[in-house]
Parts: sequence; structure tokens; C-alpha cells
Amino acid sequence: MPAPAPRARESRSATRSRHDRQRVPPTRHSPSGCRRRQNGGVPHSTLPLIPLPASAVAREDAGLRIGEATHLTGDPDAAATFADLVARRCGLRLAAPGSAPAEGADTIEFRREHARPGGHESYTVTVDATSAVVASPGEAGLFYGAQTLAQLVTGDGEGGWLIRASEIADAPRFAYRGVMLDVARHFFSVETVCAYIDRAAALKFNHLHLHLTDDQGWRIELASRPELTARASATAIGGDPGGFYTHADYAAIVAHAASRHMTVVPEVDVPSHTHAIGLAYPDLAEPPVISDTVRETAAQFGGGLPTPGVPYTGFAVGFSSLKTRDEATYDFLADVLGELAAMTPGPYLHIGGDECLGTDPADFADFIERVTEMVANLGKTPMAWHEAGAAGRIAPSTIGQYWGLVTPTDDSAAAAQAFVRGGSQLIMSPADAVYLDMKRDPESPLGLLWADGATSVQRAYEWEPTAVLDGVGEAEILGVEAPLWTETVRTFDDIDALAFPRIAAAAEAAWSPATGSSPDRTWESFRMRLAAQGAAWEAAGIAFDRSPEIDWPGA
Repeated sequence: MPAPAPRARESRSATRSRHDRQRVPPTRHSPSGCRRRQNGGVPHSTLPLIPLPASAVAREDAGLRIGEATHLTGDPDAAATFADLVARRCGLRLAAPGSAPAEGADTIEFRREHARPGGHESYTVTVDATSAVVASPGEAGLFYGAQTLAQLVTGDGEGGWLIRASEIADAPRFAYRGVMLDVARHFFSVETVCAYIDRAAALKFNHLHLHLTDDQGWRIELASRPELTARASATAIGGDPGGFYTHADYAAIVAHAASRHMTVVPEVDVPSHTHAIGLAYPDLAEPPVISDTVRETAAQFGGGLPTPGVPYTGFAVGFSSLKTRDEATYDFLADVLGELAAMTPGPYLHIGGDECLGTDPADFADFIERVTEMVANLGKTPMAWHEAGAAGRIAPSTIGQYWGLVTPTDDSAAAAQAFVRGGSQLIMSPADAVYLDMKRDPESPLGLLWADGATSVQRAYEWEPTAVLDGVGEAEILGVEAPLWTETVRTFDDIDALAFPRIAAAAEAAWSPATGSSPDRTWESFRMRLAAQGAAWEAAGIAFDRSPEIDWPGA
């Protein structure tokens, strides 16, 4: 896991305030999720939308009243998405998509317009008193348009429902909009991963980065190397149960993500974060490097010192390394990365490369060069954490992922800028803004504090991707990703409590126009628009943190 050393970490006991079992959200929710009041206090001139669209204008019309007779037409998938959102949030069953319209029924149309500019994720929404039209050149755009249209549903003041009259033209700022889930520190079921996909897709994220391997466990079945799951998957942090995804499990996650227009990005973190590999293939692993920091972490937070051949269940990082001078290591990685690439239809494969404190820098450089070339030769685009940029030699197609601070420290900026100098791009994941596992305040029962203290919702919102690294402007940024590391995360409620509402701030950084580019791309606008999401999140079963920074209706 990317993080500076030493890190201020919390004890495992901090996670005990939540249920020990994983929770899968119910498929139906009460009708209380849609707001019959006027959008939680959002001014009429500001539509209650997150992420903020490129252009959105509230019209003076009363809007489109909707009910069981409202006719859905056009693209059946987008229509079904919208109908399901309304049913979950409002308890209102619209007419089944494709059914014959009742006489005089108002219509909601999801229209494919192939000649429309803006790319397959762009869309427009037009709502007046008699109809609503969502138009896009692509299926993804219609899906995102359906999400936006559902956010416009509100009470009509008479016990019914309407869609606010509006004109919206929208397209994403960045092509890559990601969330990351660490399933190595703690393991999560297929159902939980798919539910997290649903939550992220509703906010227009389009990539799921799965951190599949780390010192504490190996989480993906590979026929070429069966000992990985046989010997290295059973445990997690604190001695909690582990687990792994079978080929069928992984295929199910990939398919579910695709149905929500999301691409899965698998990560095998090497050459460090590899103690679990040593359990299965001890001849490939160097002895752990036991630094003062590792000893201090073990003394403060438990888990013991890492020992060859013994599962590691603590928090320390950077002590493990593969044998980077041994050809058997590269034979192993050829099997692992080759099989994983064949299982993954998306274009990216993440090789980690962070916190290699026990690896000689020259050996690290040789390793990164060989492994990124290996991935490129498999027909995939390599990704790596920003430390890999310091290697100096790297496959030119490699995408870097910056996880330093909004105000860079040490050599993090130089390492990240190396990707840009080589003609590639960066994904921006500044830890003190979009690491969702940071505590929201120092007293929060979940999360960590190492990324320059607690990360409030306001702090998570008030940063600009192009203002972090000198020489890294919009053209050099592929996108934004919000990671969620799981040292203190054991249940799906824990995931929700750390991710929401700050994941919405990350969504706006990834999708919306630049910070401060309009009166609505500001903290004050965001906190009002965020408050308007509370009831819908509650109806969706999201156990979000009711941060006191937000004036949640009913709080």
C-alpha cells in the first residue's frame, strides 16, 4: 500500500465498533428515500446534482410530474436503470420500459444520437412540463444521464413526484475516473465488491482498481501458480479470515463492472508488499528487512514482526521484497501477469512498485524496467505507483499514479513528473485529499491519520488536480482515483462510513469542470448539493458518515 514511513496507525480495536459480518445491501428500500421537501434547501437556481455537470440550468417550468402511468421509451437499459433508481429512492413504480403507453401519458425518452459531439460518455437532459429526454451517442452516456435524471426527482408538494425542469449538457473532464478497493488487508466478498461498484458508478466513476495482493494475503486464483491461494490466502490483518476470488468470481466482478460501464484494473503489487508470495514460493522472497519503523509499528499496533514462512497480520510496510536478481522471479511474474492479463478484458494492469524499502535502488530500477515491459508485451498498459518513476527506465506506455500529498514532500513530485517527461500520463490520488481511508476527524473510530492528519469533507473537496505538480497540467493527467485501503476496514458498513460522503468530492474532481470555474464548483455549493443526496443514500442502504460539515436534512 502506498504510504510514507513511519505512519501513525490505529489499533485493531478501533474497528470493533461495527458489525463483524459483511453486509450486502437489500434489494428493496422504503419509499422514504426520495425527498418530498424542496431538495434539502438547495436554491432553485442550483440543481442538486453530484458530480456537477459541465452545464446545468434550472428552468422556470414546474417540471414533469411522474407516476405509475409515466411512459419510458428508447434505450431499454437506460430506461430500466432510471426506473430502478426511482423505485429504490421513492418507492414509485413507473410503467415497465417498453410497455404500451397509457392514453395521454407523459414520456421519458432515452435517445441514442450518434451524431452528437462530446464522446460516448457525454449526454444531455431536457425536462419540461410534458416530457423528459436524455440523449447521448453512447450507452455509457445514457447510463450517466439516467443517474442525473434520478437526482432531479423531488416531491411536488402535493404528495406526488416530479422531475425538475432543466437543461443539462454534460461530459467528463477526465477519461479515467477510478475508485480502488484493497481486498488484501481485509478480504471482501464478490457481493460486497459488486455493491461498491454500484455505488461508485452512480457517481460516474468508470474504473475499479482492485488491490489483489499484499503482505497479508493473496486474493486471486491462478491455475499457473495454485500454491498462491493454497498457502497465502487464508488470513488477513489482525488474524481475521482471508479468502480469494476464483476465476468465476473474478469473471463475475468484471462482468458486473462492465454492466455499470466500469473497467476493472487488477493490481499485483511487486517487488515489495510480497510477504504472502513468500509463503507459497519461499525461494522467491528475500528475508524481511526489520527496520526500527517496523519494530515500532509492531510494538504499537500488534501483529508481531514479519517472519519467513509465517503469515503476516500486522500493519507494517516496506519490509518485503522479491529476489529481483533471480530469473525464477521473472518466470513467476510471467505466469502471474500473463494469466491475469488473459482474465482481464480492460486495457490496464497495475504492478505496484511502491514502498520498496528493502530493495536496492539499482535492482529496483532493473526490476521495474523488465516488469513494465513484460506487461506491455502482453498487450496491456502498465500502471505503477509514482515511486516507479524514480527507476529511470520504464516502459514508455506506463501510467503513473501519484499518491503523495497535495503539497508534495520529499522526492514524490520528481518521481511522478518522470512519467510525464517520458511522454506518459498520471492518475492523481493525493493521499490527503482522496484517500478514503483517512479519518474524517481525529476522533473517528475508523481510518488512519498518516496523510498529514485527518481529511475533512471540505479538505477532500478543495483541491485542484492541475495545481499539485509543476508541469503537470490537464493534458498530462489521465484522471483521478480515490483509493480505500482496508487496515481498519472489516465490514461493508465500514466501507460506506469511510467512503461516503468524501467519495462524492472525488467524483467531482474527476468528472466536473475545474475547481472554482463556476459559482457552483465551490465548497459552499457542493455542501448544499451534497446534503440533497442524504435521503437517496439512506434509501439505497448506504451507511454514510453524517459529517457535521454538512447540513443534512432532518439531522
